[in-house]
Parts: sequence; structure tokens; C-alpha cells
Amino acid sequence: MDEENELIAQRRHKLENLQARGVTAFGGAYDTSGTIADVRERFAEGTTLRAAGRITAHRDIGKSHFLDLRDATGRVQVYLNTKELGPELMKIFGLLDLGDFIGVEGTCFATRTGEPTLRVSSFQVLGKALRPLPEKWHGLQDVEARYRQRYLDLLTNEQSRAVFEKRIRLVREMRRFLEDRGFLEVETPMLQAVAGGAAAEPFRTHHKALGLELFLRIAPELYLKRLLVGGFTKVFELNRNFRNEGISRRHNPEFTMLEAYWAYADFEKMANLVEELICHLAATVSGGLQVEHKDEEGNVTRTINLTRPWRRASYRDLIREIDPDWFEYTSERRRERCAELGVEIRPQMADYEVTQQVFEKLVEEKTFDPLFVTHCPKELVPLARQNREDDSLVDVYELIINGQEISPGYSELNDPVIQRRRLLEQAGEETQQLDEEFLLALEHGMPPAGGVGIGIDRLTMLLTGAESIRDVILFPLLKPKRE
Repeated sequence: MDEENELIAQRRHKLENLQARGVTAFGGAYDTSGTIADVRERFAEGTTLRAAGRITAHRDIGKSHFLDLRDATGRVQVYLNTKELGPELMKIFGLLDLGDFIGVEGTCFATRTGEPTLRVSSFQVLGKALRPLPEKWHGLQDVEARYRQRYLDLLTNEQSRAVFEKRIRLVREMRRFLEDRGFLEVETPMLQAVAGGAAAEPFRTHHKALGLELFLRIAPELYLKRLLVGGFTKVFELNRNFRNEGISRRHNPEFTMLEAYWAYADFEKMANLVEELICHLAATVSGGLQVEHKDEEGNVTRTINLTRPWRRASYRDLIREIDPDWFEYTSERRRERCAELGVEIRPQMADYEVTQQVFEKLVEEKTFDPLFVTHCPKELVPLARQNREDDSLVDVYELIINGQEISPGYSELNDPVIQRRRLLEQAGEETQQLDEEFLLALEHGMPPAGGVGIGIDRLTMLLTGAESIRDVILFPLLKPKRE
């Protein structure tokens, strides 16, 4: 028997002994004086308080014992001795292990070192842990195990827990920011008859009762625009999107997005809004506008400066910074330049896709401080309004920070005739892929509007210094574990 199985066997034996003594090892409700943080705040010499938590440390000094009890809010020390509890309760205590949950009632006192402590007069077993926890100081060393058993990662890795607490605060603060500016939070369908609002491979499913093929949404955009048609002027949705595509350190098939639409605004107003929002989040959640990214040893590898104002530059001007003559070249010469620049392309790529590949590899991936890339080719953004001075471009921005897209923003297209033509071009003339219900809504009239999307996972990576999207998603998608 290996060491782990032996420890499990010992814990199961203790469980049997507890049950033989009539102890309910998996107890029910236990009235406390609040969270452990509340107990520490209410601490006063001689006061009786009740606390519950997981045993995370045990110091045995003969007939007396000091334990650390923890919950999500902190730690409190408790003191048990035979004189206070009697031999029977101490025998039950002897059947407990690190990781078990107990509830205690005790009197507040301070140790000689000044540590707030509860002198336990009674305790109750609330949950027996049948497997040992990872060592506190080492945690889970296997990176995949951290993702697969996130609960253990959260228990043993304070840095990981801090990332997710920061994500929770970020989302809460984002909602507050938008609501304070008059935006209304709405919910739109996750199951859609047509996968629209973005160019991506959807997940497919089937509704038996109606005999319908349905899709998990790739974006909520087309439904949110219906609400603009219906008279809402400021709406947002903060929820999941699903794309049946690859997994990488920046991509997970299930991810969280904010989308917001503002009637009578444009892409420049949306850029201002997003710049203000992200700076507000950095200041309130991350403590400042200088965000450090560190390696595994804790060395700073990059400091991202979010100080306003952020740079804004057109897509074409940024390409010209790579090669001033790029847009004067023939299609064949551009492909030759890609080879000279070390940018890989495929023979079947359209000309605009070749340029986009240069942008992604030589602009996007090498840009770390905030950059609004404006006026992109219309082929890249079929749902945005065309630029009045150059109809080959659309009035949009793409916000790049830390080498990746954080947020796209549009002046939304509200012309139903042009919209139908753009969607047909995107669908390759496959009319069954058009969302006719959306086009019908658009024909009833949609006000000019600005729209924005923000990837919450990537934004969390930016503001916490995480290098992988799996570090900011509690339960990322993983391959099935092979035995």
C-alpha cells in the first residue's frame, strides 16, 4: 500500500470509530457568531463566541492543543485541553485530522504572544475529510492538477485565491460603473436558431420537442440590437459565449464577455467609455495604473502603463510603420514581403487576410501598453458602419493591451440593405445562415449606436498579471484525465 492510500485508510478507520461512538461525522447546520473575520472583529477578552471552519494546523503540547480554523475570510486560533472538555470529547478530538470541519464554542483570551484565541468549551464535528490536503507550503506542484482540482489549489495557494477574488470584485465593479452611467443589464438567449454576431464555429445541439437544430451562442450582439430597435438606449449583458475552436493560453471554448450598446453614440464615444472603465477598474481593483506581470519566481517581466490618454492610430498607419509601401504593393509582392518579415501565411488567404496576419504578428503581439487601432478593413467587421470618407474601411476600434485584443468597439451599422449584403458576403451566399429575424428587426428602424465588447477573462489576465486564461477561469475545459 502506497503512502497516500495508507493515509486514506487511516482516515476511514477514524470515521468508523467516530460512527461507533455515535458521532455524526457529517453534521448539519451550526450557528456561529459570523464568519471567522467577524469572530476576530468581535473578539473581546471573556466574551463567548462560536466559529466554524476547516482545521488547517495543529500544535500538540501534551494535554493541550492549539488549532487553526479557516474559512474564506481568514483564520482564528482555538485552544482545547482535557480539563475543559473531559476525556470523552478529547477521544473524539483524537479522531480528527487536518482538513476536517468543526464548529467550536469558546471564551476569548489572548496568548502570551498576543494571539486572539478561543478557549473551547464544546465542539461539533461538521465534516470529515477522507483524503489529506496537499502540503500548505507547497500546494499543487502539477499545473494541470491545479486546474483539474481547483478546490485544492484555492485551499493551498493564496495567490490563486487572490486572483479569483480580484475577478469577482472586477465584475461587480464593472456592473456598478455601467449602471451608474444609465446602462441597463439584460439577458438574451444562449440557445439560438442562427449562430450570429461573430465569425466563429458554434457548438450545435438539438431541441427534441420542436425538432430544431440550435446553437450555443457565439455572441449576444444581434439580440441586444433588437433591444435598441425596441426603444432601449443603453443596454449591456455580461455572460458566457461559446466557440467550438482551439484551446490556448488565450482561448477557452467557454468564456465571459461584456457587450454594451449605446444609442446615438459612436465608436469614439465607446472608446472613451472603455478607457475610463478599465482605468477605473485598475485603480479600484488592482490599486493603480501600473500593472506588473511576473514570472513564476516572482521577477517582474513587464510593467503595463494604463495612464491616460491612450494612443489611437489607424490600422493602415500601423501597417505602414512595418512597411511604408505596403498598400502600394501588388498582392504577389505582399506575399513575398511576408516571407521576408517572417510572417507565415497560407496560399488560400485573401489579400486582406494576408495584411491581417502581418497586423496580428507584428503589431498586435508586440503591443503591450494600450493602443486603440481604428478604421479597420470592412471585410474584418461586417456589422460596423462604413467610413464616410473611405468606404473600404469601417468606423471601429480594436483595443490592444499586453499583446492581445481586449475589446472591439463599433459605430454600429443600422442600414438593413447594407447589413444584408455584408452578412451574405460573410456567409458565402448561404442564405440559410442569415438571421432573418434580426434583419426584419433592423428594417423597422434602429438608431445609430456605438457598441463594445470586453473579454472578461483577458481583462482579468491583464489586471492580475496572469499569463494563461486557465489561471483566471475557475474550471477551464480540460482533456479527460487518462488513467
